[in-house]
Order: sequence, then structure tokens, then C-alpha cells
Amino acid sequence: MATPARTSRLRAWLLEGLTDRTKQQAHAEHEGRTWWRVMCLTGLDYFSTLGYQPGIAALAAGLLSPVATIVLVLLTLFGALPVYRRVAEESPHGEGSIAMLERLLSFWKGKLFVLTLLGFAATDFLITITLSAADATAHLVENPHLTGTLHGHEVVITLLLVALLGAVFLKGFSEAIGVAVVLVGSYLALNVVVIGVGMWQVLSQPHVIVDWSHALTTEHGNPFMMIAIALVVFPKLALGMSGFETGVAVMPHVRGDEDDTPEKPAGRIRGTKKLLTTAAVIMSVFLITSSFITTLLIPADAFKPGGEANGRALAYLAHEHLGSAFGTVYDVSTILILWFAGASAMAGLLNLMPRYLPRYGMAPHWARALRPMVIVFTLIAFLVTWLFDADVDAQGGAYATGVLVLITSAAVAVTIAARKAAQRGWTIGFGLISAVLLYTTAVNVFERPDGVKIGACFIAGIMALSLLSRLARVFELRVTDVELDDMAQRFVRDTANRTIRFVANEPGSRDQAEYRDKAAQIHEDNDIPAGDDVMFVEVTVLDASEFESGLRVRGEVLHGRYRVLTLESSSIPNALAALLLHVRDETGQRPHIYFEWTEGNPMANFLRFFLFGQGEVAPVTREVIREAEPDRHRRPHVHAG
Repeated sequence: MATPARTSRLRAWLLEGLTDRTKQQAHAEHEGRTWWRVMCLTGLDYFSTLGYQPGIAALAAGLLSPVATIVLVLLTLFGALPVYRRVAEESPHGEGSIAMLERLLSFWKGKLFVLTLLGFAATDFLITITLSAADATAHLVENPHLTGTLHGHEVVITLLLVALLGAVFLKGFSEAIGVAVVLVGSYLALNVVVIGVGMWQVLSQPHVIVDWSHALTTEHGNPFMMIAIALVVFPKLALGMSGFETGVAVMPHVRGDEDDTPEKPAGRIRGTKKLLTTAAVIMSVFLITSSFITTLLIPADAFKPGGEANGRALAYLAHEHLGSAFGTVYDVSTILILWFAGASAMAGLLNLMPRYLPRYGMAPHWARALRPMVIVFTLIAFLVTWLFDADVDAQGGAYATGVLVLITSAAVAVTIAARKAAQRGWTIGFGLISAVLLYTTAVNVFERPDGVKIGACFIAGIMALSLLSRLARVFELRVTDVELDDMAQRFVRDTANRTIRFVANEPGSRDQAEYRDKAAQIHEDNDIPAGDDVMFVEVTVLDASEFESGLRVRGEVLHGRYRVLTLESSSIPNALAALLLHVRDETGQRPHIYFEWTEGNPMANFLRFFLFGQGEVAPVTREVIREAEPDRHRRPHVHAG
């Protein structure tokens, strides 16, 4: 049985950095790295898809793989790239397009919409972890020196790789960018060799191109038919655009100019645009050339499940044309970058989720800490690996769906931003890109509905856990700070030497009769001495779906005699509790607050409080105070009559 001291040390280790996570992020943004080094962190996800993208393209498009890949590259360079360059301008702190869309919607519909997008983001990033680990396993198992020993143990090996990734994050991940530079640089260099040798093989054997063109003509007819079919099948190749969301997620790591400010980080935005453009151009060249040589040089049967090139087309060519030794070096490099690509995705998850769920009250407080979230994401990755049996092809649909939904949402977000900025040309351009991406997403969903099903599972899981978390945290204080204006401070100082009495008032017409009658009723119901003065407190609910916020208190004198404190908050009871505790701390006195009992069914009133921030105010205010202050002798007094 664990001792309390050991349990306490474990808890402290797990929650290390919880209170200063925001400061750590700000420090990372202030330090920063050059854009090309951060591009390598993005490249862990983006460039590593070369490990399996050519094989997936060959399975999806067959002989038309190069043509379909060219369509994909055109969409990348003239669609996704302009969209995410605009996202970098509009959301320069790593929140991405989700933050842009969050600003367009308020209340619960905005929160539900964000949770839906977070579900697809979780699909994208988590499947990146499991898919990359599964493909790293495929490269390991299919190596000629190891296939006899490791074949049949793919699931176990993939689980070990995912566990190792989680262990790295539990230990710490401060040197990720340095490791990424080495892995990406060596991997791209090896791919240049493999693709260069492959192109030489094609050019030195002219009959290969002739045979391919004849087969294309026989199978598909004229060039217009080929292009039409390529337009239909290219959505299946959408994995080749997987790095853009990661590109904006790692934006805080890009070093800006010395005169950058948090409001206008022009240098960081400029560096991120260079990052996105350079990565897209490099990847486009690799995508076209790799699809061309793999289609022409690898037999079609080798791409099928169980085939030697399935999930590892370029590795197949490396062994075939450069020998076993070079092929093994290529395998090692591919395994390392695919495994570490999960690190890029994990970093994206750890950057994205804590920005939203805890702020919405839809995750436990510990979700802001790094290590507990790493454990949660690692366990989910275990489950996904087990469910998909570590199969690369089986996870492709879910991955593509997550990627396409996020890119499409980004396109819609920048279209709306351009329209608000009255930029007619950009609005039309981004609108056309959005239409193409919507088509691509719809085709992918129709062809591979399993991706939507998996995304729906993530969305349902996030929403269910978010609802339970919000219910569990409903009586938290939820106010981050309290600030009184000069008049409100004067009211509090004036009453500091006598009994402080507040009256909770639901503002109506705010005429003299309202306050006169309310004061008389409270004095009568609670036997308050006639000479004791009271202050009215009125709370206006702004957006009840918000969870944490600061509290601003404004004082005013109405009708020449009634002192009124006005508050704006997402919840009446939480705002009142925060005000009472603040006044107690400022004056050293335990203030009193007086309520009328709320009419109606208690359960219905609780639901009103949960959804709309009002309802059964008196008992909920008392419960919030009880949770915030464990010492009952220091709690403000709550009266209801």
C-alpha cells in the first residue's frame, strides 16, 4: 500500500508546472527558434507521410497515382497554403482556425461547435500518433533482416513505440526541435538519394514510361477522362496535406523580431509564412516525384495488403535498387521519423486541448498540467492501436477525415475573415478554395465513412466528458480576479467599520420604488435593525457558457441615496460569492448577503443555473462559498427569506 508521502510526491511530479503553464508558454514564445528549425518540427508530421503516402496513392489511384498527386499538389500550393498563411496572420499564438471560428459564435452553440472541431483535431493528431507508429512497425517488420523474427508481432511493437513516445513526454520534451532537425534533415537527404536513383532508373529505361502511358490509355481512354477520374480519386490522397494544422500549432516556437508585441508579432507571422511555404514546396516536389517512380517501378500487386511495398513504397525501392545495407539505413531513418512524428502530434494535442477545455470548465483542473494529459493521450492511442490492429491502411480514412475537416474549417474561417475585412478578391478566392475542400471532404466521407464514425466517437467522448466535468466543477468559484472601480472601493471602505450588508437584487426598471420596496422587504424579512444601511448588488449575465473570467465591479448611487454595485459575469451565484470573499479579505469582516427564495421546482432552477447562470441563487451562492472557504468561521453569511 502506498504511503501518503509517496502518494504526495507522485501527485507533485504529475502536476509539476500546473500553476505556471501559461508563463512557460509565454517564455517559449519569447525565446523562439529560427523558422527553418521549427519547420523541421512541423516536418516530423508532414514529411514523414512520405513513408506511406506513395503506397496509399498507388492503392487509391492505381496507374493514375501521379496525375492524382499533381491535383493534390495544386490544391496544396494554391489552396491550403494561402489559407494557412492567412490563419497565421489571424491567429498568431498557435490556436489555429478553431480560435478564429470560436470568435464568430457565442453562448453554448459556440462551445459545442468548438468541441466538434476539437473532436476532429483529436482524430487528426491521435491517428497521427498511431498511424505513424504502425507504419514505423511495418518498416521494421518488413526489413529483410528482421521479418522472420518480428512478423506477427505488429500490434505489440506498435504499442511499445507509442509507450516510448509517452515516456519521452513524461520525462520532458525541451529538445524536440534539435532532434527534429537531425531526423528531418537525414530523412530528406536519404529520400533525395532514393528518388534520384528511381528517376535515373526510369529515364534509363524508356520503355517503362511507354508501357505506363499505354496502360493508362488502355484503361482510361483520353487525357480528359484521366483528369476527370483523377479529380474524383485525389481526395483519397489527402494525407499529403497533413502538416498545415501542425504548422500553425507550433507557431509560438518561431522567433520573431525584437520589436514584436503580443498583439502584433509581425516577425513571427513572417517567419511562419516562410515555414509554411517552404514546407509545402519541398513536400510537393517529393510527392510528385515519389508517386511517379513508385507507380512506374513497383508491381501493382506489391502495394496490396501483405505486399512488400504496402505502406513502405520508397523503402521497397531503396532495398531493390540500392542494396540491403542502404535499405536498412533508410528503414532506420524512416522508423525514427515516423515514431517521432507522433511527438509532433502529441505536442499539437498538448498545445490545443488545454487552451479550450479547462477554460470552458469542461476538463478537470489538472488538464492544464503536462504529464496527466500525456498519460491520457497515450492510453487513448493504445486503444486506437488495438482497435485497428496496428493496420496503416485501416487508419487512413480516419486520418484523412480529421485532416480535411480541419483544413476545410480553416478555409471557411479565412473566407469569413476576408469578408469582414471587405477584401472582395480574397473573399472570392478563399470561397472557391472552401468549395473545393468541401467537395474533397464530402468525397472522402462518402468513400471512407469509417473516418467520420471514428471522428464522431471522439466528438461524443469529448462532449460526454466535458459535460461531466462541467457538472463536477459547477460549484467552483470560477472567478479569476476581482477588480473594483473607485466608487465601489469607496462603498466598501465606508462600511468596513460596521456590519456589511448586501442585498441581491434582480434589476428591473431600476426606479426609486424598486429599491425602496426591496430594502423595506429585506429589513422586515430578516429583522435588520432600522438604522442599518444596505448595499444592493446586481449581476448581469453575459455569456453563461463561459466558465472562468475576471469580475469587474462598478459602483453607483441611484436616486440620490441607494448604493448599487453592478457586476457582469457568466454566473450570478459565482459572481456574488467572489465579491463576498473579496470584501471579506479587504475589510477583515464577514459580510452578510440577503436573498429572496426563488420560486419554482429546485431541479428546474438548477438546470437554469447550469445552462444560463441563474436560477436557485441563494443556496448555490452558499455552496460556492463553502467549497471556496473550508473554514466555516471565515465564510460570509448568506441569508434567504
